[in-house]
Amino acid sequence: MQKQQRIVIVGGGVAGIEIATALGRRWRRWPGDPQVILVDNDTAHVWKPMLHTIAAGTRDVSQQQTTYLAQARDAGFRYEPGELRGLDRSAREIELAAIHAADGRVLMPARRLGYDRLILAVGSQTNDFRTPGVAAHCFRIDSRRLAIAFNQEVRIRMLQSMTRQAPLSIAIIGGGATGVELAAELVQLAQTADAYGIEGLATRMSITLIEAGPRLLPAFPEDISAATGARLHRLDVRVMLNTRVKAATADGLVLDNGTLPASLKVWAAGVKAPNLLADLDGLEVNANNQLRILGNLQTTRDASIHAVGDCACLALEGRVLPPTAQVAHQQARHLIRTLPSILAGKRAPDFRYRDFGALVSLGDYDAFGSLGQFGFFKGGTIRGRLAQFSHTLLYRSHQARLHGFWRGGLRWWVDRLNARLRAPIRLD
Repeated sequence: MQKQQRIVIVGGGVAGIEIATALGRRWRRWPGDPQVILVDNDTAHVWKPMLHTIAAGTRDVSQQQTTYLAQARDAGFRYEPGELRGLDRSAREIELAAIHAADGRVLMPARRLGYDRLILAVGSQTNDFRTPGVAAHCFRIDSRRLAIAFNQEVRIRMLQSMTRQAPLSIAIIGGGATGVELAAELVQLAQTADAYGIEGLATRMSITLIEAGPRLLPAFPEDISAATGARLHRLDVRVMLNTRVKAATADGLVLDNGTLPASLKVWAAGVKAPNLLADLDGLEVNANNQLRILGNLQTTRDASIHAVGDCACLALEGRVLPPTAQVAHQQARHLIRTLPSILAGKRAPDFRYRDFGALVSLGDYDAFGSLGQFGFFKGGTIRGRLAQFSHTLLYRSHQARLHGFWRGGLRWWVDRLNARLRAPIRLD
């Protein structure tokens, strides 16, 4: 009797959960089909481009997250809680760290998990470039848990500001999409909280966005960068360009041209893969810890291991693909289509990337989008309601891939209903 193959996917982000869901549904019918196992150190998935709304509290995380256990049951894969700590390629096993409760008790011991085919989709994190003080004094919003932690701190500082009538200054380092979108969501938070009775918060809260380069959104066309900067200016967000952060302290930031006092500091600059990948049993990585992969998404030194999404480095036509949700989704779809052939011993065709552009949403205030280098409107730009609708459609498409067309549509309807019935920000 042929041994049942185990497909282990590490990381439940955009790529990981889409692969686990699609393959789980495909292979759940017959006992001899491959077993799909998803490993993640969190308990629930949140679409990464939405993390800034969770961090600001303008979206309810309980309404937007997908619990891995529930998704595993519905889609037919197995969920294993745990954090990747090592890899033994000769034994085809991954090492998972022990899981502890908040009081230190061991919930699950360290263990090893065997695989026949390993898919690494562990995502990315911000890169502080070893700037002194950042780890100790700056928040990050790279994950669901980190976004929730920042939101809890923001709400504490809002209450302190209200009771003490004290200013609340927030500095965001990084003028990419995450930093820009977070700044707009925090403005929306302050204005909405003011309307709910925290009077004067909108005037006491100051937001500064710091970018080391000459313009915001360097990955977008220049006209979108300029329009975004102008819109943030009208929202009273202070934008500092060509400014580098030399150090972070408890009271603020040390800049290359002075100091900036700040009650809260958020590091949203730079991108790198998790440090663990830099020494993962000899797999080849680049300077940002990303795993180097071939055109068929296999790692360069082990054909049984694939890497997708932000943690993978793939150069096509002399250009390294950016670490975006769009790339992660397209690579996930490619692997979903080709993995059955790979398991049958055939070589998969190379991945082809189509640049459909990029979108940035400034909360309820505005949105901008570039249409990329594919399609009839090649190289064009959009803004306003059309861009906001396009941004929403990307998220709803992701939900439909996870939950199916009808259930995904029902979730959209429930969100619309909640928008009318519930407070637009977290008030607990």
